[in-house]
Amino acid sequence: MPSAVAAVPAAAPEVALAHFESSFTFETDCWDVHDAFAQGAVDFVLLDARGPDLFAAGHVPGAVNLPHRKIIAATLRDWPPETLFVVYCAGPHCNGAARAAVRLARLGRPVKIMAGGVTGWLDEGFPLART
Repeated sequence: MPSAVAAVPAAAPEVALAHFESSFTFETDCWDVHDAFAQGAVDFVLLDARGPDLFAAGHVPGAVNLPHRKIIAATLRDWPPETLFVVYCAGPHCNGAARAAVRLARLGRPVKIMAGGVTGWLDEGFPLART
């Protein structure tokens, strides 16, 4: 009897390749975001989708606080329509980044999620900024 892992066969390699390659169009990781800021190559807006109190207590340096509930056309007016937004929230246990991504996509804005959120950022050993 196969293990629970092997009981469902893995996808064919070409299907797996398409799936995993496509995931990069939806997300980026903390290391790549950190590297972009460190290199001065920030070609996106990093949005912290949590509330202002959590943002003030600790956020990714360079992030803009825009809680997911407040993502509407009026709050985005200062950014050109082609602006890439990278959104994050507390971490894998939080769906605020996904909610923000849905709102941005509905408004026709390019968006990716920063996988791991604040938890991932800290796991990488990167510091938080406080306001």
